[in-house]
Amino acid sequence: MSLKDAEIRALQPSDTPYKVSDSQGLYLQIYPNGSKLWRYKFRYSSKEKLLALGAYPGVTLANARSMRDAAKAKLVDGIDPAADKKRKKIQKLFDSGNSFAGVGREYIDKKLIGERKAPATISKTEWLLRLLTPALGNLPIAEIEPVEILAPLRKLEKAGKLETARRCRAFASTVFRLSPVIIQ
Repeated sequence: MSLKDAEIRALQPSDTPYKVSDSQGLYLQIYPNGSKLWRYKFRYSSKEKLLALGAYPGVTLANARSMRDAAKAKLVDGIDPAADKKRKKIQKLFDSGNSFAGVGREYIDKKLIGERKAPATISKTEWLLRLLTPALGNLPIAEIEPVEILAPLRKLEKAGKLETARRCRAFASTVFRLSPVIIQ
């Protein structure tokens, strides 16, 4: 039995949560508070699992079915869709928590100070980080685009500080190149 949108809108909450099936493991769970949540039930490694797909009407019937189909495709490829969703959520949180300024500071602390570089080298690198921080400091390092790095460099070039711009570019490049090593 496949659900229709009019049927879903007509579903009323009861004293206890209940399920209304769509097809191929997709169902809608209706809670006493009136919320309607899409779930996909599947088996992976001989275990029954659930994948939360979102709340109705934010996730429409058509969206829920396409999400179910995408999850089924992952199962065919041998991937647990629930674990994959969890892994992506953790990666997104991890990426958003690593700002350019934070990773740059960590680079200075772990690589330069940790390897006992000369105080002059450390202070110059900190100065370069301070120059780039207003433009890039709070941005997640995984989401920074090349044009965003170019803007502060062009500003330095316009002021006639060509060597400083070159060193800032080199420092930013080093932070990006070494960021996966430092972060892990």
